[in-house]
Amino acid sequence: MKISSKDQIVNYFVNGEKKKLLIGVENEKFLFQEKNNFRANYLDIKKVLEIFKKKYQWNDVKENENIIGLKIGGKSISLEPGNQIELSGAKLSNIHEVCSESHDFQNKLDKICKEIGFKTVSIGYDPVTKLSDAPNNPKERYKLMTEEMPKKGKLSLNMMYQTSGTQINLDYLSESDFKKKFKIISYLTPISIAIFANSAILQNKPSGYLSYRSKVWQSTSRGGLPKIFLEDMDFEKYADFVINYPLLFIYKNKIHKKSNNKTFGDFMKGKLPEANNELPSTKDLELHLSTIFTEVRLKKYIEMRSLDACEWDCHCAGPAFYTGLIYGKLDEILDLIKDWESEDVLKAYIDSPKKGLATEIKNKSILEWGKIFLNLSNKGLQDRNFKNKDGKNETIFLKNVEQILQQNKTKAEKTLENLN
Repeated sequence: MKISSKDQIVNYFVNGEKKKLLIGVENEKFLFQEKNNFRANYLDIKKVLEIFKKKYQWNDVKENENIIGLKIGGKSISLEPGNQIELSGAKLSNIHEVCSESHDFQNKLDKICKEIGFKTVSIGYDPVTKLSDAPNNPKERYKLMTEEMPKKGKLSLNMMYQTSGTQINLDYLSESDFKKKFKIISYLTPISIAIFANSAILQNKPSGYLSYRSKVWQSTSRGGLPKIFLEDMDFEKYADFVINYPLLFIYKNKIHKKSNNKTFGDFMKGKLPEANNELPSTKDLELHLSTIFTEVRLKKYIEMRSLDACEWDCHCAGPAFYTGLIYGKLDEILDLIKDWESEDVLKAYIDSPKKGLATEIKNKSILEWGKIFLNLSNKGLQDRNFKNKDGKNETIFLKNVEQILQQNKTKAEKTLENLN
C-alpha cells in the first residue's frame, strides 16, 4: 500500500487496537571479554550468534552476507551499534512468561559466553570503555546514523555505542484507551528514570549522574520527551507528529540513503528525489516510526523506553511494575496526576538522571510518588491474578522495586557505594 494521506497513518494505529492485552519486553546487554574487560567486537559477536544458532536451532538474519541477528517464533536477537546484544521477546500474556523467556535466553547466552571467555553485563551505560574504543558492526544503517545523528545531538554517538536499556511494549484496546496509556507513560517517565537508575559510572569514575544513560538520551538527536506528548494525544495528533518529523534515512533497493532533512510529509507528497519521488509504503512508515527515538513511542503498540538495563535481580521488576499500573489502574493513576503540569513533568525529566528518587513533582519526591504507584501496581497485579505453577501471582516480581523504595537507594547508588 502506498501512503498519501494522514488518514492512512491514523488507520495504521487503529489497526493496532487489540482485544487481548499482551506484554513484550526488549532488553539489551553488553558483552565483555573475561580476560581484559574489552567489549566484544563484531567477530566475537558473530561467533556467539553462530553458536547460538547451531545449539538452539534459531534462524539467522543476514545483511550483505553478514550475520546481524537471529529469530525464532515471535522472538529475535539483534545487534545494536556497539554490539550490545538485544532480545526482542514474544508478545506474552503475563510477567511469569516474560520473566521465564528472559531467564531462558540469559541462561543460554551465559553458557555460550562461558565457552568462549566472555561475560554479559546488564547496565545502562558502559562503565569502562571510552567512546573511541567502542566496537561497531557492519549493519549499513548504523554507518549512516553514525554520520547523521551527531549533527543534532551532541551525545548521539554515546547513545548508539555506549547505552543499554529495557523497553516495555504494551497494547491498547481502543483510541480512548491509548490516550490514557500514552499520557500516563509519558507523565511517569521521570519515575522510570529515577527508580530504575543503573548507570552511575563513566570510565571507572562516578559520572555525576545516577542514570548517565538517561542524560545521554536527553542529548541525543531525535530523542527526549516532547511537550506535545504531555498533552492529550490521540491517533491524529501522533500522525501529525510523524508526518512533520524529519526522516533519518530511507531504504530503497536494499540501500540506505540520506533523506537530506526531508520529512515524512515530503515523502507522502512525492517530493523525495532520493526515493525517485515515489510514495512511501507501509514498510517505509514502519521504518520511520522506528527511527524516532523519543522516551515513549507509538507503533501498533506503545513503547516505553526510559529504563536502564539491569541485572537479573531487577530485570523483571520494571515490566511487572508497569504492567500492574497500565493494565490495571489507569483511571486511578489519571486521577493522581490530574494536577501535574507539563512543566513540572519536564523539569522532573531533566532532574531525574542526577537527583534520582529525590527529584520532585508537585512538592512530592519521586520516592514518595514511587511508593504510591507501587501500591497501585501491586493491586493491579493482584486483580490480574495470573499465577505460576506454585500459585504465586505477578506481585512476586515487584520485590526489587519494593527494596529500592524501602531503602531509598537505587542500584546506581549501591554501585557508587561499592566503587568507594
